[in-house]
Amino acid sequence: MRLSGKKILSFVHEDFEDLELWYPIHRLREEGATVHLAGEDANFTYKGKYGVPATSDFQFQDINPGDYDALLVPGGWAPDKLRRFKEVIEIVQHMEENQKPIGQICHAGWVLISAKILNGKTVTSTPGIRDDMENAGAKWLDEPVVVDGHLVSSRRPPDLPDYMREFIKVLEDK
Repeated sequence: MRLSGKKILSFVHEDFEDLELWYPIHRLREEGATVHLAGEDANFTYKGKYGVPATSDFQFQDINPGDYDALLVPGGWAPDKLRRFKEVIEIVQHMEENQKPIGQICHAGWVLISAKILNGKTVTSTPGIRDDMENAGAKWLDEPVVVDGHLVSSRRPPDLPDYMREFIKVLEDK
């Protein structure tokens, strides 16, 4: 129970990558953390790309990011929707300003790009958004997981064990 007492927020929206949402949530809960899901609507069941459901606990506007120790942004097509909400951008920026762990995988980098927090960072993502990440000022590496301070990034579902091992280490150290 290495993460007992820690609270983590994860975003959710339609067409999230099923494994990229649920694998991290289960790993963190196994370590004793509390994980809440925030979506456009509270108590709404979103469907992943492969049909796995996820019900939000809160809506974005009801979140006080100061109540959370870390943030997870899942991949899939959800990040393209998530980055359009000013509350999502404000939460990401709060986490960045307070140096709280931020985990992002696959297409989740789009949310961090829109939050304008990648300039000077070293990251990875799905190769499909490499140009977007670099155009936002990041140095992009083709690695299973990249840790740059409090920012932990990963490429795709096969990298999830590496991603969560490093995310948990960063969270433990905070």
